[in-house]
Amino acid sequence: MPLDSSVTPSKPKQVTESEYWDKYYDYADVSYEWNNGLLEEKPVSDHENVLMYLWFVELLREFLRVKRVANLTVLEMGFKMNLPHKTVIRKPDLGVVLNNNPIPLQLQDRSYKGVCDMCIEVVSDSKPEEIERDTDTKLGEYEAAGVKEYYILYTKGDAMAFYRLNRHGVYVPIKPVFGDVIQSQVLPCFQFRISDLLNQPTPEQMAFDSVYEKFVLPYYQAEKKARQAAEEKIKRLEAKMARLIKS
Repeated sequence: MPLDSSVTPSKPKQVTESEYWDKYYDYADVSYEWNNGLLEEKPVSDHENVLMYLWFVELLREFLRVKRVANLTVLEMGFKMNLPHKTVIRKPDLGVVLNNNPIPLQLQDRSYKGVCDMCIEVVSDSKPEEIERDTDTKLGEYEAAGVKEYYILYTKGDAMAFYRLNRHGVYVPIKPVFGDVIQSQVLPCFQFRISDLLNQPTPEQMAFDSVYEKFVLPYYQAEKKARQAAEEKIKRLEAKMARLIKS
């Protein structure tokens, strides 16, 4: 489908919700969200931020291979939020839906029918309004909808942030522990260093890191420990044989 030239970031097009689902939700050339009757083009992040996003996605996948407690939605899967003063349909860059969510994510779903338990957005910064949408507008929307945790990823500036709903249903910043480690309550035992979002260590490097060792490459860890134990055993036997020969 060709690009709809009537829709630009500075001139959003007004469409009904049914028109959005029928024509624009899975638009071929551009990803659109729907904000209370207005189409909003979902901008593309730069390569540096995409690399950080891909690292974080793989970290979450490593966790969910070990702890099968949730499923992920990515990029083009949206969900509808009926908020007190408006209705919006957002496509988070990454969404987490717990297995115990009242509305489970089905394999055949093309949109999620419930509210995500966690949303992650990677800031697009080609225009100030794009930064504001991720750091302010969506912050308020996800809070009002009851998204339990909201992570904003960004490689530059101070827009990177991590929020959790408190008991009053208000987002508060998640306080890092052990320096710069963010620990999730939505996904117990899932944690990461803020600095590693930028450094992006490999899974092999994380496997024996105390922050990640409980869920990154457990089979690799077991194999390496078994190999090390076998090598130590061989060394002890060789040392014993050497002593016997000398005697």
